[in-house]
Amino acid sequence: MATHSEQRALPHSSEQLFGLVADVEKYPEFLPWCVGARIRSRESDLLVADLMIGFNGLNEHFTTQVKLDRVAMKIDVIYQDGPFKYLNNRWLFMSKSAGTCDLDFFIDFEFKSRLLQALMGPLFGEAVRRMVGAFESRALHLYG
Repeated sequence: MATHSEQRALPHSSEQLFGLVADVEKYPEFLPWCVGARIRSRESDLLVADLMIGFNGLNEHFTTQVKLDRVAMKIDVIYQDGPFKYLNNRWLFMSKSAGTCDLDFFIDFEFKSRLLQALMGPLFGEAVRRMVGAFESRALHLYG
């Protein structure tokens, strides 16, 4: 089991960051190790998405359900299929003053394979920090 939570104050609006995280198809452009993304289905507030991750010759594919709650400025990612026993991921964007917000990020997962868990476990914290940093860098690139 691997769990990570972090909070960051960011110089972008909650609407901008919500849109950035909700734009799953763009992940391969900036997200480390994301080599592909596909939306299987889309409703107004619900996506079913496939992500392809590649790292050191290992390639994995997994499917998630992405619940977009624009009223609460929250995105919940629910695991459906792939190499995990389970995966829970939440993004919460809390508006502050004049186009700034606080980001609250949480992820918790466990691989089905003990080998994958042993390989990825020691790298997990750094990988998640790089992932959140990639979203922050992308926001800076897009919104200044």
